[in-house]
Amino acid sequence: MPATVITVTSGKGGVGKTTTTAAFGAALAARGKRVCLVDFDVGLRNLDLVLGIEKRVVFDFLHVASGKAKLSQALIRDKRIDTLYVLATSQTHEKDALSYDDVERVMAMLREEFDYVICDSPAGIEHGAMLALYHADHALVVCNAEISSIRDADRILGFIASKSKRAEEGRDPVQEHLLVTRYDKERVEAGEMLPVSTIREILSAELLGIVPESRAVLKCSNAGLPASFDPTSDVGRAYNDAVSGFLGEAPAGPKVAAEALSQRGFLRRLFRRG
Repeated sequence: MPATVITVTSGKGGVGKTTTTAAFGAALAARGKRVCLVDFDVGLRNLDLVLGIEKRVVFDFLHVASGKAKLSQALIRDKRIDTLYVLATSQTHEKDALSYDDVERVMAMLREEFDYVICDSPAGIEHGAMLALYHADHALVVCNAEISSIRDADRILGFIASKSKRAEEGRDPVQEHLLVTRYDKERVEAGEMLPVSTIREILSAELLGIVPESRAVLKCSNAGLPASFDPTSDVGRAYNDAVSGFLGEAPAGPKVAAEALSQRGFLRRLFRRG
């Protein structure tokens, strides 16, 4: 069965797309799913840094698209979860270096190899973002609880409905999900952030989860660890619960999630990068 493609997108930068791509993908892989994370942000790649594999990148998406490398040469397997892979992108090319035909060819190969392909999209509606959204079966729209971020997310949702391959072929529409990140209850109570009820009134997408503001995100990022790798932290729980919701499961809870990771030999190697 071909892979399900999930595109992680947003209307503006700095809301946590790459953090979400890594955390969501790692949580899926920890459940035994074969997952490939694909960086679409040509020229500004960060997914490899968040995962702590930056020193292992030799070939990237553009090498595969141009025929200069095989997919198997460019895929990097995470050493902590053996069903998690990464396809990095180029740091040296311009943002319009990829074409629709290039992406079509590589995505077709990825669909045959994995259960889930998760695309880390650039922010907004630039060329790379449209390429990432075009192939989506699901779109995970990431936003903060701020009016500018919500407005931009609303605009992105409009593009998802009309610009996807599914829409072009008259198939069932891309399933839209919303993830609110960096949520701070104290700032909401002070009127500095929008409450979840207001966000849900403005945006029509299914609310998949709320990720709280937390120092754990920066700590994990600096260590090259997806935020979901610590299911006992508030952020780790939020991402693992979001994945449970996506899969139609009841939230596993921190103890069960930790045991699942431990069974895969993960916790012993928690702080080994790559």
